[in-house]
Amino acid sequence: MVHIREKHTFNEDGSICFDEWISSLQSIGEVLDVERLKRACDISWDAHQKTDEPTNAWFEKSSSYITGLDMAEILVELHLDSEALLAAILYRSVRESRLALEVVEKEFGAGVAKLVEGVLRMAAINETDTSRKRVLGQSDDQVENVRKMLLALIDDVRVALIKLAERTCAIRAVKNSPVEKRLRVAREVFEIYVPLAHRLGIGQLKWELEDLSFRYLQENNYKRIAKLLDERRVDRDRFIVQVTEELRLQLDRANIDAEVTGRAKNIYSIWRKMQNKRLDFSQIYDVRAVRILVPEIRDCYATLGIVHNLWRVIPNEFDDYIATPKANGYQSLHTAVIGPDSKTFEVQIRTFAMDEDAELGVCAHWRYKEGIADPSYKDNFEEKIAWLRQLLAWHDEMGMVGGLAEQLRSDSNTPDRVYVFTPEGHVVDMMEGATPLDFAYYVHTEVGNKCCGARVNGKTVPLNYRLQTGDRVEVLADDNSCPSRDWLKPSLGFANTPRAQAKMIQWFKTQGREQNITHGKALLEEEFARLAVRSPNYKDLARKLGCKNSDGLFAAVGVSAVTVEEVVTAAQELAQLHYVQDELLPPESEVASKKIYGAGRLATEYATCCGPEQGDAIIGCLTQHNQVTIHKSDCPVAMQYQRDRHENIIEVYWSEGQRVSMLAELYVLAYDRAGLLRDITTILADAKVEVMQVNTRSDKNAGTAKMNLEVEVDSFPALSRVLEKISRLNNVIEARRLDASDAS
Repeated sequence: MVHIREKHTFNEDGSICFDEWISSLQSIGEVLDVERLKRACDISWDAHQKTDEPTNAWFEKSSSYITGLDMAEILVELHLDSEALLAAILYRSVRESRLALEVVEKEFGAGVAKLVEGVLRMAAINETDTSRKRVLGQSDDQVENVRKMLLALIDDVRVALIKLAERTCAIRAVKNSPVEKRLRVAREVFEIYVPLAHRLGIGQLKWELEDLSFRYLQENNYKRIAKLLDERRVDRDRFIVQVTEELRLQLDRANIDAEVTGRAKNIYSIWRKMQNKRLDFSQIYDVRAVRILVPEIRDCYATLGIVHNLWRVIPNEFDDYIATPKANGYQSLHTAVIGPDSKTFEVQIRTFAMDEDAELGVCAHWRYKEGIADPSYKDNFEEKIAWLRQLLAWHDEMGMVGGLAEQLRSDSNTPDRVYVFTPEGHVVDMMEGATPLDFAYYVHTEVGNKCCGARVNGKTVPLNYRLQTGDRVEVLADDNSCPSRDWLKPSLGFANTPRAQAKMIQWFKTQGREQNITHGKALLEEEFARLAVRSPNYKDLARKLGCKNSDGLFAAVGVSAVTVEEVVTAAQELAQLHYVQDELLPPESEVASKKIYGAGRLATEYATCCGPEQGDAIIGCLTQHNQVTIHKSDCPVAMQYQRDRHENIIEVYWSEGQRVSMLAELYVLAYDRAGLLRDITTILADAKVEVMQVNTRSDKNAGTAKMNLEVEVDSFPALSRVLEKISRLNNVIEARRLDASDAS
C-alpha cells in the first residue's frame, strides 16, 4: 500500500484527478458505483476548502481530504463495498466538523451515515487503558463509550475495518512528526489496533501496523534488525530462488498445481521471537521462508510429504493449523527444514482460500451478513462476531479494571493456545501459560476467589503449574479461602490471564481503602529495605505513576493495580535509587564498546579465524592467560576446543544495546540443606546475572548457612526479581542486598 499523494497527480486547485485515481483503484480491486464515489470526493474537497485557518499550501489544508482517499485505497485492497469506501472518504470531514452527518445521510443514504457514525464512536477506544494513569481513573462515561464502540463492531464489522484503515494512515503520516506524537500514535496502534487486526485475521494490515509501531517504540532494535536483514538479503534471495525452483520441479512431477513464493518475515515478529526464545538473529530459522499455495486441503498434506522427503525436518517445529486452527481462524501447515548448505528455513503450506483468509480475515467473510456470499462462510464469520460479543460481556464484568486492551493483547501476542479438560470432559480453550488458578477464574469468579488447590490428571499440583494441552483440571475450593496477594506477583506466575488478574484486583478493591493503603505501603517499604534503598520520595513516585498522592499509590499497590516492580522501575527512572557502595561496571567510557555478556570482568577479543559479528551465534573460549576469545558457534577451531578442553568453554551472548551494569552484594540466610547453593546460582544464571564471588559460612549448631554473593546486575528491578525468587526457595529465611552500613 502506498500513499495517494505519492502515487497520483492532482488538479491545479489541489483536488484529485479523479479518472486517474479511480483507474488505479480498479487495478487493485472491484469498485462499484463510481459516480457516487466521485460525488463523495467532490463534497469532501469542497468541505476542506471552507476553512478559516491561515495557509498558503493546498496540501496543508487538505491533508485530511487526502487521508480519506488513502483510507479508500486500503479498503479496496481489503475488498470492501462502495458504502465503506464512501464512508472512508467522508469520515475525516465529519470528524473535523467540516461536514454535517445529516448531509452525508441525505446525499449517500442511512447506511453510509451509520458507518461514519460508528467510526466516530470508535474514537472512544483511545480513552481506555492505553496508559496506567487512565486505567486508575477511568470514568463511567469512558466505560460506556467503549461499550458503544464494541456494539458498533458487532452491528457492522466494516466500522472496525474503516477505523483500522484510518489508524494505518495515521501511523504512516507521523514519520516527520515530533517524537512525542510519534510515540503516542505508535503506542495506541500497538496496544489497540494491532491486536484488533490480528483478532479479525487481517494479516496484511497487522504486519504493517506492527512494524511501524515497533519502528517508533523500539527504534534501535528496529534499525538493528533491519540492518541485519539488509546485509544478508542477497544471500537469502539467492537461497530462496534455489529452494523455490526445486520445489516447483517436484510439485510439477507430482501433478500439484501450486504457487511457490519467498515469504518476507516482518521485523517485529523476528524481534519478538528473539526475545521470547532468547535467540540470536542467526538462530531465527524462518528469516528464510517460502509459502506454497495449493488448490485443495489434500494437496497441502501431499506437499508436506514432498518437502519432508526433500530436506531433513527440524524436530518440534511442525504445526498443523489446518486440523487445529488458531483462535482467529488462521489455517496453514508450518514446518521447518534444513535445506541446501545446511541452512534452515520455514515452509508454510495452505490453500488459496486459506491464504486469502490469512491476508484479509473477516473481510473475506463479512459479505455473508449481507446475504451475497457463499453460505459456507457462515460459521467462520459468526465465530468472529461471537468473540466480539464475549469481549463486550467481559468488559461489563471487569468495570473500571481496564481489561479491554489486555484481552486484545493476549490474543495477539500469545497466538498459541492450550486445550484442557474439565472434570466432566468439556474442552476449555485457554492462552498459553495459563495456570490452574487462571482456569478457576475462567470457570467462575467465585471458584477462583475460593480456590485453595488443584489437581491435574489426578495429581496435586501447585497453583502456578503451567497447563498443557490434554490436561484434565480439577479445582479444589473452600468457602473459607480467599485470594492471596501473592497470586498477583508476576515473578511467581500464579495468574497469567488478564481475566484472572482483573477479577483478583476487583476483589481486593472491595476490602477497604485503608486496608489496601496499609498493605501497599508495607509491601513497598519491605521491597526498598530488601534493596537497601532509603527514603524514596513516594510523592514523586505517585505523580509519575498517575496517582493523586502517596496514599493513592499505596492503595494502587495494595490492590495490585500498580505492581511493586513498576514502582521500583519508576524510582530508578527518577534517579531515586543510588548505587550506594556499588561499583559501576564497566567504567562509563567503556559502556558503549561492551558488546559481550557472560564473560564478567575477563578481557575479551574476537577470534580472527571466524570473525564473529553482532547477531552471530557465539561461544567463549577461556585461554591460559585468563582471556576469553569469542568464536562463532560453528567455528572449526572452537569446536575442536570444545572437544579437547570443554571445561574452558564459556556461555556468552551479545548485549542488547548499551548495557550499564553494577556490582551488588547479596546476603542470603537459610537453613542449611544439600543443593541450596546450586538452586541459588541456577536462579541467577536463568536471569543472566553474573556471579563474581561467593562466600558461604555454615553454623552447624544453628543448622543455618549464611551466603554473601557479589553479582553483576543490570538494574534494581532485575535485582528485585532475583531476590524475590531466591526468597521463595525452600529453607531460605532472608534474601536482601547489603549496603555500606551492614556488618559483614
